[in-house]
Amino acid sequence: MMQPILYAKDVVKRYGKFQAVSGVTLCVQPHTIHSVIGPNGAGKTTLFHTLTGTVPITSGSILLNDKEVAGLADYERVQLGMARSFQVTSLFQTLTVRENLRVAAQGVQPNQALHFWSTSLLQGTHDDLINEVVERVGLKQSLDRLSGQLSHGQQRRLEVGMALAARPSIIFLDEPTSGMGVDDIVGMKEIVRSLRDTLTVLLIEHNMDIVMDISDTITVMHLGKVLAEGQPEVVKANPVVRQAYLGNMITGGA
Repeated sequence: MMQPILYAKDVVKRYGKFQAVSGVTLCVQPHTIHSVIGPNGAGKTTLFHTLTGTVPITSGSILLNDKEVAGLADYERVQLGMARSFQVTSLFQTLTVRENLRVAAQGVQPNQALHFWSTSLLQGTHDDLINEVVERVGLKQSLDRLSGQLSHGQQRRLEVGMALAARPSIIFLDEPTSGMGVDDIVGMKEIVRSLRDTLTVLLIEHNMDIVMDISDTITVMHLGKVLAEGQPEVVKANPVVRQAYLGNMITGGA
């Protein structure tokens, strides 16, 4: 087995007396799609928050490319190769697709991040990267449209694009198909599948058809703990997982 790109060991997150994440260990291999699933309240999003630095962990270790990052701020983890899209879109609604992507690209560098409204920075920089990203997420024809004018599906694509503009080695996607119609879901699934060619994907997704189709590894969480982990066919056949969460959603029952 290769050295993991991300290794989180015994991660705990408490809010007062409530323990949202209870000793989770996660080993993510490079150039894979690693999905984290579980019922609402299982601790998936809290785990993402701790791994990406949105909230501090209570205890545990988080290694990114063998470097301890548990004590680093979220922007410092971005500089080391982490990027994230959120369940709720967080775009600059009055900026164009091009400008949103440029802001995301500039935000990796602290000396530019505080000056992203500068005209000199918003024009003519990172064009090669922006063109590559819009091609990848299918927004080439919308480069100069305001993000607030995009459809919901296009906004979700743009948010993934903004994460990609940070040039990550690992990208965290939290419910990328949330609120999408059928056609948009198919397109997003193919985008996520293609990311594995050049980087690593850690995915939270409720759509089990997508999870089972594109994942290399699935971690199942329940009540803040890891219930099971393995390849899709192993997880699908696990009776404990089926009883606790998946049930008829993957067994074909009514």
